[in-house]
Order: sequence, then C-alpha cells, then structure tokens
Amino acid sequence: MTETLTDPPDSSIAAVVVRGCYRLDDTETAADGTTWEVFNPSHHVASPWGPGIQHGGPVAGLLTRALEGCRPRVGTRISRVTVEILGPVPISELHTRVWVERPGRRIELLAAELRAAYPDGSIRPVARAHAWRLATGTTGDVAHHVDPRLPFGEGHDTDDLGSFPLPDSWRIGFVNAVDWQLVSPIGIRNTPTTAWMRLAQPLVQDETTSDLVQTVAIADIANGLGARLDPREWTFLNTELTVHLFEPPAGPWIGLECETSIGHDGIGMSAAVIHAPSGPVGRVTQNVLVEKRPKRLRP
Repeated sequence: MTETLTDPPDSSIAAVVVRGCYRLDDTETAADGTTWEVFNPSHHVASPWGPGIQHGGPVAGLLTRALEGCRPRVGTRISRVTVEILGPVPISELHTRVWVERPGRRIELLAAELRAAYPDGSIRPVARAHAWRLATGTTGDVAHHVDPRLPFGEGHDTDDLGSFPLPDSWRIGFVNAVDWQLVSPIGIRNTPTTAWMRLAQPLVQDETTSDLVQTVAIADIANGLGARLDPREWTFLNTELTVHLFEPPAGPWIGLECETSIGHDGIGMSAAVIHAPSGPVGRVTQNVLVEKRPKRLRP
C-alpha cells in the first residue's frame, strides 16, 4: 500500500522522496544511552489546522517509536504514553532523542523529545513524551474489561472520506494516510463516533510500524472524530494526548469510540475507548482548546 511520493515544487512541504510519513536519515547513540535520530517528513504528515504544520498523529507516533525502542527488555511493555505538543510542529527536518528517565526493574519512566529545524537555522523543541514501562505477569484469572467489545467488520469502507462532513481544507495529509471504516455517524451529540482505522502508509520508510506506534498515532484522531463542532466555524486543537493501555494493542485495525465534552469557558476534553479486533485495549484523553473562527478566516 506504499508508493514513492514526491511533493510538488510549489508545496510548503520540503521536496523529499519518502515512502511513508517520515524517512530516517541518521541515528546515533551516546555513551549515556541517549539515542538521537534525524527524520525528514513527507506530505502525509500535514495537518488541516494550517499550511506547513504537522498533524499530531504522526508526531505522537514518531515519539512513541522512540520510546518503544529505548532499551527494550523482555517481560515488560509500555502501558501509558503522554505526548505534550509545545506548539505548531513545522514540516521540516526533525530530531528525536530518547532516554530512560527513571530506571527500575519493575517500573521505568522513559522520556523523548522532538526538535524541529527552522529557516533561521535554529533547532527548537516542539514536542515531548513520557511513557511508563511496566513488568508483565500472569493475571488471566482476574482479567476484566469494563468496556464491551466493539464488533469488527461492521464498518463501511470510506477510504475517500466522501461521507465525512469535513471541509475540503481537511482532506489532506495525515487524514488521507489512514484507511477508514466508519461505524457510526459523526457529529451527533450523546452518540459516540466510532470508526476502525489503520495506517495506509508506514510511519517510517522501509520499517514495519508496530502495533503500539500505530495505536498512539491513530489515537490522536479521536479529537477530530469525537468533535461535535463544525470545523468551518470552530477550531478545537488538542495540546496533548494520553494513552493508557491495559492490554497490548494488536492491529492492523484500531477502533476508536470517540466523544468530546465542552465546558462553558472554551476548554474541552476529548476521550475515546481504544479497541483491537479482539476487544478493548485502553483509552485516550486529550485536552482541547475550543475557539470560534473569525469570519474572515473560515474555510
């Protein structure tokens, strides 16, 4: 499902040839165990919120990839990932670094940072992430899932997003890098919007995207799916996302049951149950800034 894509010369995105969302160009591990990597993006990472900036999904996926690869140990897995978006992430060369912030035999805290290159030659932090990695054990005799299983295969293919109530300005970048199966309608209050999704492109060229990385990247879409606002009239940007996984995710399809609550003072919270075809695996929450679009800026 991948193809060689070259961005047009007049694009705001750097003209690089990438089979996927990013191309890994360099990697180095320091003596203290910190790993540095350099990436170049393709147009698959573009965000609908504005020209020249990246969608939070691939950004979260890239940071999660770094966390998952940080000194992995048998008998452990990442159970929670929090990604903090420090500001708009430009579509430019990116640098990641990852390290173990709190080592431990049974409980570890991992940390990662994403930096972006700017036209003035500076490289600045644009996002950070933390993950708890816990020891695994045998708890099958007490296993319990609060959320009911979401039947897989009942969605309707909407690869062209034709049935999605989105302005044309949203039908770009990462939205088009995902395969969709919509289960329930978008935009109906008190009815969670439910969809099955999978990455149609690898996150990093020539790599198989892990189930964890794909899950976190797709989880960022919960804000847009669960919104009950017309994006032509409102903006609703999430500043972060937190993913808790009580079961290891298993793809290739990831299901989200999404809903958003909005307060009276411009602050909202997006939340979703995360599903694998075998059943629920976790939840995602996002802090959301809700603002009315000025009339002159409405698409």
